[in-house]
Amino acid sequence: MKLISTLLLLAAASPLALASSSPKNYIFFLPDGYGPASETFARDFANYKNNDTSKLPVDDLALGYVRTFASDTLVTDSAAAATAYACGIKTYNGAIGVDDNYMPYGSILEAAKLDGYKTALVVTSRITHASPAGFATHTYYRDLEGDIADQLVGYAHPLGRVVDIMMGGGRCFFLPSSDSDSCRDDDLNLWELAQTDYNWTMTTARESFDELRNGFSGDNLPFAFIPTLDHMAYEIDRDPIEEPSLTEMAITALNWLDRLTTNSTKGFFLFLEASRIDHAGHVHDPVGHLHDILEYNRAMEAVKQWIDEHPDTSLVSAADHECGGLTLGVPDYAWYPEILDVASSTPTVLVEKYEAVTESKNFTQGQLEELLDDIVFKPLGIFNVTDDEFDAAYAADDLAIYAGELLSARAGINWSTLGHTAVDITLFGYGKNTEKLVGNYENTEVGHFVTNQLGLNLKNVTALLQANETFVKAIGPDAESKKLLKRRLQEDHESMHAGVHKHKH
Repeated sequence: MKLISTLLLLAAASPLALASSSPKNYIFFLPDGYGPASETFARDFANYKNNDTSKLPVDDLALGYVRTFASDTLVTDSAAAATAYACGIKTYNGAIGVDDNYMPYGSILEAAKLDGYKTALVVTSRITHASPAGFATHTYYRDLEGDIADQLVGYAHPLGRVVDIMMGGGRCFFLPSSDSDSCRDDDLNLWELAQTDYNWTMTTARESFDELRNGFSGDNLPFAFIPTLDHMAYEIDRDPIEEPSLTEMAITALNWLDRLTTNSTKGFFLFLEASRIDHAGHVHDPVGHLHDILEYNRAMEAVKQWIDEHPDTSLVSAADHECGGLTLGVPDYAWYPEILDVASSTPTVLVEKYEAVTESKNFTQGQLEELLDDIVFKPLGIFNVTDDEFDAAYAADDLAIYAGELLSARAGINWSTLGHTAVDITLFGYGKNTEKLVGNYENTEVGHFVTNQLGLNLKNVTALLQANETFVKAIGPDAESKKLLKRRLQEDHESMHAGVHKHKH
């Protein structure tokens, strides 16, 4: 009897039995720069708008907290954080898929692709930015976005193409330097090469995206929708004729991935990022921060509902770090979310309009102040601007940041830094087995959990990458680049100590 019981236990623990208890598909949703105070910030505004005390969609999905430090500092950047989630290792700020010795480590997405899963990156930043790059590419420094683009399409990745679907901004890094819109340092036309040599369907057209959204059932992979040269627009500035929302992109990608894997034993891995929550925090923009947080919540609710109809899919969501050091109720218990209800654009967009009007004409100081008031301040909801505030606006190094801070002050919002902070961020989850994540975890542990849920072997992928000596040499810095990198990181650390973090988002 004891032998029979033992055999039954062994049978229950067989790979097939274990596989059936794990999700077929996984979604990792990263709200960049979204700290706990940001959640309260958006919830209070939503409740003001609805005149109630209801929760945000993500509130019911909270599981615990994530610790975020990098290997070289307690305050991480997006590159080190993405590498921690994707590859399960701590590394230095600026590193993309490499360790402190610049050696590449396999990621969840790469392991999934090699194991037969479909893969996708869907973001509102440049597709070559630090977070998506950390899941699919490798380089010693995050600013090498041309090299990252080369790897994304398969041109310079030793494992070949590892991404099936890409949606996001950053087309400039696919264009040759001879193109006036290019951000590359060389004259490689990656946009064309991706199509001719690597079978990508590369499109900027909203119409092509809408074909997918409306149920187009083709299998023309790989597919890239990159409608903007730089980052996609903040949600409040987004032109729906030109750009879909994050929610639209997320659900479109999910429906397509589901169609592609319905008859397969392998599912998909989807990386989503609400990228621009972070960007708004860096420039002390409460308008962009607020509306991108609300869009993240809409996307999370839509994904949750999608999972309800596809219970073989699980979701984990966590920021890479907090950004801006946001606090509410400054000074003297003052916090007025209704102040933010006037704005219909971000300070950045309004300042661009102001500068376009004033750059080529001669105006008196009084006329300039009137234009600044009419074009920037009043549309943001900043009224009764004092002479001292006008003087400070013209003395500011960055008028958009000053306008955001002026609006923040009127609403009772304070920002402690232009960079990131070290506070723990909230861990959210939904779907099969995510209840096992209740607690407080290192960001690397969250990555290990997703890896194990999909039954992936990152060590094998790492071995393949590190065995390619040509690739290892190509992605590492030479002696001069090491000096430059060390200097950049030192400047970042000094900036953080000074309260101003100048590193890229």
